[in-house]
Amino acid sequence: MKTVNISVAFMPLVDAAPLIVAQEMGFAESEGISLDLIAAPSWSSVRDMLAFGRVDAAHLLSPVPVAMALGLGGVSTPISAVSILSANGNVLGVGRALEDTLRASGYDFDFKDPVKAAAALAAAHDGPITFGVPFPFSMHVELLRYWGARTALGEDGIEIRTVPPPLMAEALAAGDIDALCVGEPWGSVAVDRGLGALLLPGKAIWEFAPEKVLAVRTDWAETEPDLLGRLMRAVWRAGRWLSSPESRSTAGEILSRKAYLDVPAELIDRALSGELTVTSSGAQRTVDHFVEFHTGAATFPWRSQAKWIAQQLQQRHGTNGAVSTSQAAHVFRSDLHRSHLASTGADLPGASEKLEGAIRHATAVASMKGGISLLPDAFFDGQIFDPSEGN
Repeated sequence: MKTVNISVAFMPLVDAAPLIVAQEMGFAESEGISLDLIAAPSWSSVRDMLAFGRVDAAHLLSPVPVAMALGLGGVSTPISAVSILSANGNVLGVGRALEDTLRASGYDFDFKDPVKAAAALAAAHDGPITFGVPFPFSMHVELLRYWGARTALGEDGIEIRTVPPPLMAEALAAGDIDALCVGEPWGSVAVDRGLGALLLPGKAIWEFAPEKVLAVRTDWAETEPDLLGRLMRAVWRAGRWLSSPESRSTAGEILSRKAYLDVPAELIDRALSGELTVTSSGAQRTVDHFVEFHTGAATFPWRSQAKWIAQQLQQRHGTNGAVSTSQAAHVFRSDLHRSHLASTGADLPGASEKLEGAIRHATAVASMKGGISLLPDAFFDGQIFDPSEGN
């Protein structure tokens, strides 16, 4: 089989691991492809590199293809999210000033209770709290807005400022932001530099949120179905490999390299293991499935998740009405996911939508082979999103 090069843009984050591992551990080679992994300086760069044909595929924030379909953000190239690269993996953290005020009030940084954390923050700060986030259309923003609106912080209690993930610690140090919501390892970098403390994992707000997607231009998916299938299978096998605890040390060493994240492997291992250091004094907290690449059908692009994202975006930004929630949700390509992964023997869900937030414990669902159990996906406030409602 002749090796074909596929160019892929990524941001230096732990959740880029399936792409990096696919190349470094030979999963791409076994499919007859080589991944030319191109590190980008910002999420807008990743989006534009993909949209304008600089790269064939990208590690992309899950709301970006949906936002583009809705006409938000100024770039309208049709993009398909063919797989979920990662579920969860974000942290919410505060800078030193807020950390000190929270400590003085007796807050214990339990790293699990979003209602208590919001109440403590609201009491500790006059006026809105400025959170650094990586991009305006991101799960970081969706989690923060959902959390703020349903807690003591209130809808107006959070201000958003865009900061590229590798610069988040510097923004905290400079006082440009009061707090952050970012993918690992950049929250841990801030903690290790003594610049603040971690407040919550993102999964405390939505327990199985789709964080990053494997995205391609829709026209490329249609004209290069063979290459797309090879890419998807290589990345899926890499995610399966990453799900094994025995793979963590090797994965950490690979991701730590200068070409990728360029941080100590120990910081990466915190995210992969779910053993996070939440304060500069060394307090540790354990989070099961802090970031998930495979278990619980984690790679499956549920259209119900895309509908939830579309609804949040429409409520906040409005649209011209030309594209409905259901139409925008079709950028999550569950159809392509099934067809291109069939040869792997992967057991995939039989449905393309589910009630989001309804799963409170591991639950068996109808699947191609009858062996899938989905992991909990609850929202912190107990709400359930029915994708059949609305448009």
